[in-house]
Amino acid sequence: MSKRDYYEVLGVAKTATEAEMKAAFRKLAMQYHPDRNPGNHEAEVQFKELNEAYQTLSDGQKRAAYDRYGHAAFANGSGAGGPGFNGDFSDFMSDIFENFFGDAGGGGRGRGRSAGGRERGADMRYNLEISLDEAFHGKNAELRIPTSVTCEACSGSGAKPGSKPKACPTCGGAGRVRATQGFFSIERTCPNCHGRGEVIDDPCASCGGAGRVTRERTLSVNIPAGVEDGTRIRLAGEGEAGLRGGPAGDLYIFLSIKAHPFFQRDGADLFCRVPISMVTAAIGGEFNVPTLGGSEALVKVPEGTQTGKQFRLRGKGMPVLRARDVGDLYIQVVVETPQKLTKRQRELLMEFDQECSKENHPESSGFFSRFREFLDGLGGST
Repeated sequence: MSKRDYYEVLGVAKTATEAEMKAAFRKLAMQYHPDRNPGNHEAEVQFKELNEAYQTLSDGQKRAAYDRYGHAAFANGSGAGGPGFNGDFSDFMSDIFENFFGDAGGGGRGRGRSAGGRERGADMRYNLEISLDEAFHGKNAELRIPTSVTCEACSGSGAKPGSKPKACPTCGGAGRVRATQGFFSIERTCPNCHGRGEVIDDPCASCGGAGRVTRERTLSVNIPAGVEDGTRIRLAGEGEAGLRGGPAGDLYIFLSIKAHPFFQRDGADLFCRVPISMVTAAIGGEFNVPTLGGSEALVKVPEGTQTGKQFRLRGKGMPVLRARDVGDLYIQVVVETPQKLTKRQRELLMEFDQECSKENHPESSGFFSRFREFLDGLGGST
């Protein structure tokens, strides 16, 4: 049976670049790989043919000889896969199998496992809600968390006390087995021990051979002053215990901060709205406001203060996490209009209003003056 043209096997033109041949080979290698076509003899033959074609055309010297003499260039015994091949192809195939065939080509080796094949425990998440006052001062929180811990009966080995795991007879303790597929030797995770390299004939009665049991633990976590909503705290090794003595995962604590009845937070700054009387706003005055630090701060209101006026109290805000800086407290005043007036109060206000001039209400007077000018302008343009 005569051999097919190597360019035809790869499905590329004779002028194809190295990159084009590599791409074509990747695609066809995925299609005809024996692991994807178990029991298909035709696919195995095509895979070998594909391998031979690429070995030849990926080598500059061999490709030049093939372009000049065809298959006759290798008729003397130094075929396309024979002497002179420098081994780069096996490295390339290893890369292909890792990218395309996963564990069949050795990809993911050791993933999620520690030395000795023991699996690392999973990371855990705990949501903790704290008050703004606790975020200001910091606190030491006690957490009760149900999680997997190392089995005390077997010390995490998974084997019955007095016995111990033995080397897997399938892989000899390596955790992986090697199989030959045509030209290639492919390494896979051992199906018997699942990569651990050990098997347990007599499992521990307490943990069923897992080496870990579920328990509720009490942990103490320090929450530093200045934490913000969404802050994440990592406790290394406090997550789920690993299987059969494997290392534990980590515990991540995600903080959320409750809304405060008076203060709103923006980074390190705090904001608070305070109502004041119309008289205080008009003639001036002062008032005290509490702070999260436990003290009181004096706010002086100047004469003629309007609604929305902000007063800045430096250093009365939140501490900055991992810094010595402190934010500010902003007090925004809201002038409160009196309600349910008595007859006398109403008379006094009407008398006061009659005594007022435009200078007493510059903003409203100016607005209505501009508004009348606007209306006059409309009338004049019609």
